[in-house]
Amino acid sequence: MLKSLLGQTAEARAEAFLKTQGLKLVARNWRCRFGEIDLVMQDGPTLVFVEVRLRSRSDFGGAAASVTPAKQKKLLTAARQYLGTLKTLPPCRFDVVALTGNAPPDWIKSAFDDMG
Repeated sequence: MLKSLLGQTAEARAEAFLKTQGLKLVARNWRCRFGEIDLVMQDGPTLVFVEVRLRSRSDFGGAAASVTPAKQKKLLTAARQYLGTLKTLPPCRFDVVALTGNAPPDWIKSAFDDMG
C-alpha cells in the first residue's frame, strides 16, 4: 500500500529538520517483515531510528503520545533486523519527531530504548 501524500510530506519535513540539526540520512522507509522504520539517520557515531508522527491537532496527547508500547516493540524488532545487516554494531537510539499542524517539529531524542 502506498503511503499517503501527507505521510510522505511529514517524513520529508522531519528529515529536512533533522538535517539542519546535523544528522545525515542513511535510509528512508526501510522495510522488513516486522514493519517499517521511517528514517534511519546518523548523528555522529550514533545510528538513530526515527519514528515520524503527524497529527493535525494535539487532542488526545498529540503525535508523540501515538507511539504506543506496541508501536515501540515493532520498531525495536525492525531495528534489530536492520542492525543484522551491518558488519559492526554502532551505538543506537530511538527518536520521535512529532509534527502537529504547522507548529515547529517536536524532536524527542531517546524517546524510548531497547527494553530487553
